[in-house]
Amino acid sequence: MALWIALLLGIIQGLFMFIPVSSTAHLVIAQHWLIGAGHELPAPDSAEMILFDLVVHVGTLVSIVVVFWHSLIEFVRRILSDTWQWLSDRGHAPWHYLFLRLFLLCLFSVLVTGIIGLSFKFFFERFFANPLLVAGTLTLTGVLLWWTDRLRHLPIGLKKIRLGTAAWIGLAQGLSLVPGLSRSGMTITFALLAGVKRRWAAQYSFFLAIPTIMAATLVQSVEVITGDGLNGMSLAALGVGFITAAVVGIAALKLVLALLYRARLRVFSFYLWLLAAAVLFGFIDAGTF
Repeated sequence: MALWIALLLGIIQGLFMFIPVSSTAHLVIAQHWLIGAGHELPAPDSAEMILFDLVVHVGTLVSIVVVFWHSLIEFVRRILSDTWQWLSDRGHAPWHYLFLRLFLLCLFSVLVTGIIGLSFKFFFERFFANPLLVAGTLTLTGVLLWWTDRLRHLPIGLKKIRLGTAAWIGLAQGLSLVPGLSRSGMTITFALLAGVKRRWAAQYSFFLAIPTIMAATLVQSVEVITGDGLNGMSLAALGVGFITAAVVGIAALKLVLALLYRARLRVFSFYLWLLAAAVLFGFIDAGTF
């Protein structure tokens, strides 16, 4: 993979990771287009290309840390404080402590995602090679975003998030492993459907991305190492994609938060439907996929 291609794909990932239009679908479409134009890079459904996709996803985790720095530091501090209190006071279960409970709920969401991802990994990866399926999932994401903005004011704050809500959000994140189903769009939508307030739906979704993407990258790295290796993809390309995604992702995350809090995510529905139509009707040449 040429470094300029890694740069381009990093920009795509950083721009679309947080904007709920499925960064993975855009990466797949761009990769197929580049291959169709005669450029050399691994097939989108190959182990090394999926690893590259995950590495640029890890880059956007840096964006989450930058934008939510103070919230993350406070969250970690509260978790450590709650853990210390729980260890000191044997009279209460871990669920009694708010931030320790939230941390455990996040881990449970990741567990649900992991079960779905590992169980259906082969099926999900087939989407990377089929643009028509991606067009369908893009359309569905647009419908969900449109519907989300029409939901009434919701009552559930952090203290009322329960095991069922965490499982529901974990399910959404597991389904979003399919290209075209936006991870942020799916998790925020499912959280809102469960009654979670918009602010906490967003923060839970983005915080949840940190352990989930790290775990997925570790699993894929093991598959690549035990297989054919990077198969010609350089560490430099991975590094360029990682850094670019991190820098571009900061601006994209700030934009989507501003729109989410104002219930304006439906503006992306039109873009998703146009993109799906472009793929479906050949304006983006399906023959290159």
